[in-house]
Order: sequence, then C-alpha cells, then structure tokens
Amino acid sequence: MHIVAATGNAGKIREIEAIFEHFPWKVIPVGQLVPNFSVVEDGQTYQDNAIKKAVTAASLTGRVVIADDSGLEVDALDGNPGMYTARFGGENLPFSEKIALLLTMLEGVSNRSARFRCVIAVASPAGKTASAEGVCEGSISTHAQGSLGFGFDPIFFVPEYHQTMAEIPPSVKNTISHRAKALAQLPALLAPLLDELSSCAP
Repeated sequence: MHIVAATGNAGKIREIEAIFEHFPWKVIPVGQLVPNFSVVEDGQTYQDNAIKKAVTAASLTGRVVIADDSGLEVDALDGNPGMYTARFGGENLPFSEKIALLLTMLEGVSNRSARFRCVIAVASPAGKTASAEGVCEGSISTHAQGSLGFGFDPIFFVPEYHQTMAEIPPSVKNTISHRAKALAQLPALLAPLLDELSSCAP
C-alpha cells in the first residue's frame, strides 16, 4: 500500500522513509504526484497546519496522505521559534545561519532547555482526519556538533545520549525523535481509514 507524504523537505522524506521500513506501506513524496505542491501554513497550532496540508494533498491526489508540522521550542525564548521554526530569521536564510542566530540569542543564558515537537496528521480523500503528537526533550548546546540529520539537529543536545541529534546515528534517531514518536502512532491513526487506503492502493 502507498501513502503520500505531503512535504517537500528532503530531510523529512528521508526520515519518514526510514521510519516506514517498519510499516507495511510505501511512502510517495507528494511532489511526484503534484509538482510544486504548496500550502499556506496559517493555522494557529501545529495540528491546524498538519491537517490542512494532509487534507489538501489528499484532495489533490485521491490518496491517503500523511503530513506533519513541527518546531523547536526553546524555553528561554518563551517557546519560540515554535511553529515558525522553518521561517526563523527569514524563510530563505540557510540553516547554518539560523543556528548561528539562535546561538547568539542564547549567549549567556543558563536555561537552555528545549524540545522538538511534531504533529502528524492523516487525511483520506473523503476528508476524514486524525492526528498524533510526538515530543523529544533536550537542550540547546553552545555550539554546533555533528553532521547527521538536518535543521537544528547540530545544536539540539539529547541528554540520554550525551550527543546532539546530529551526532546520533539515524537508526537511533528514528526511534527517539519527535517525528518517530508521532509516526509510531500511525497504525492507530490509520485504523478508521484502512478501507479507503486499500481502495487507493495501486
């Protein structure tokens, strides 16, 4: 069976595909079916944005779709950048510069606790939806370390492993990350949509 992933983020696609190795479904990036797929993320919550993306893609593709909205929440910054993580410092600012900007904002700050939060939404072509949330707790390191992962992974320190997310092997990250925790709930989310999933499978 095939499920469409409503994201154009190559890092997310790789991560979702790796996590999906444990599921009986194959992931199809939405761009393969709907070139230049785009949705204005104007919701008030992660869930709003994830559901909007999933419903839009399901309507356009006629398939069951998963979508996510996620963010980095830094306690010393009142939970920011949060829902605006991808646009932090400017939508086109390279992540290396976003990281530098965040570290500058936290200079001299002792409370560096933070978390990655992800909401996964599932939508059927008929508009049925379900969602689940995953959270990974950690802190912001004082400098970037590691070359794995993507986004803010090089400065997100995971205390249980004494490493940043960018130093942790993908096989481990894909069991502890916020996205992995949300996707682990996917079978339960899909339960009410399985009939439509079967009818959408090629």
